[in-house]
Amino acid sequence: MAVELVKEKWSNVINTLTIGATKEEGGTRTSKITVGGETTLPYLFAEGDMPNAPVIAMEIQDREPADWPEVLKEPFKDVLGNSAEWAKKCVNEYKAQALCLKLQGVHPDFGDASAEQAAKTVKSILEAVGVPLIVLGCGNDEKDNLVLPKCSEEARGENCLFGDATEKNYKTLTAACLADGHNIIGESPIDINIAKQVNILISDMGFDVNKIAINPTIGALGYGMEYAYSIMERARLAAFVGDKMLAMPFVCFVGQEAWRAKEAKGLESEHPEWGTEKERGPIWEATTAMSVLLSGADILIMRHPKAVEIIRKTIKRLMQKG
Repeated sequence: MAVELVKEKWSNVINTLTIGATKEEGGTRTSKITVGGETTLPYLFAEGDMPNAPVIAMEIQDREPADWPEVLKEPFKDVLGNSAEWAKKCVNEYKAQALCLKLQGVHPDFGDASAEQAAKTVKSILEAVGVPLIVLGCGNDEKDNLVLPKCSEEARGENCLFGDATEKNYKTLTAACLADGHNIIGESPIDINIAKQVNILISDMGFDVNKIAINPTIGALGYGMEYAYSIMERARLAAFVGDKMLAMPFVCFVGQEAWRAKEAKGLESEHPEWGTEKERGPIWEATTAMSVLLSGADILIMRHPKAVEIIRKTIKRLMQKG
């Protein structure tokens, strides 16, 4: 007797979000990326559609990262002091689909660069490469509220993705993105209710819900990944059954979390049984990326070129229907 596959039918769809604007659209990007639009849980093509494949954005910074291990700095060692050249290397050599600029150098404890300096960095990257750009603040609310509006204005018309807006600090960034035509990232601390609340607060300011991405915050492999996975899965299920304030694409900061783990950057002399750091670090990042892909990630912010290449090939395989 033939067994019929039981299929889920969902009433809602994940929003579609596009980053980047071409010349015809008022920007200068030579390409743009579109994510979201899913009508099913990840890669269950027998039940629905995933019209847009997940996208990888390579992370660059406005200063040489002080907390990156040497094995992670090695692929970029000749460009770490120049953000525009770093951007070019990611695009030209490592084939990055998008870039994510972390403005770490504006933090009061890591250089305290001015808003004007940050805007100049954004401009130099936009002039150096044509891929879509994601711009992140330093995490200091007071400084980000000075810096991000200036960067948003500098990138006006480019349809960038700016972050992060939080429950306690969302008004300034939302107003800037609204004025300059950008997308915005809403951040929540692995909490589905706060994720929803942040999106409500942003949309209450007149911001289009189709231009919001959710940063659910994640942990690296072995550091809370199971909990992060379950929160993302719950949010996606809620969206599919009709919660429009959770129907936004996910952006996950894979590289940042994976390279915090001691297993990724621990010295070989201390743990020889772990294998070489050169191999272990990229694999830790790639495995973390794979986990969030399966929980519904749409945009992955990654660091090591080897990990990026592994996941690029993995996404291609996952998107092969049937």
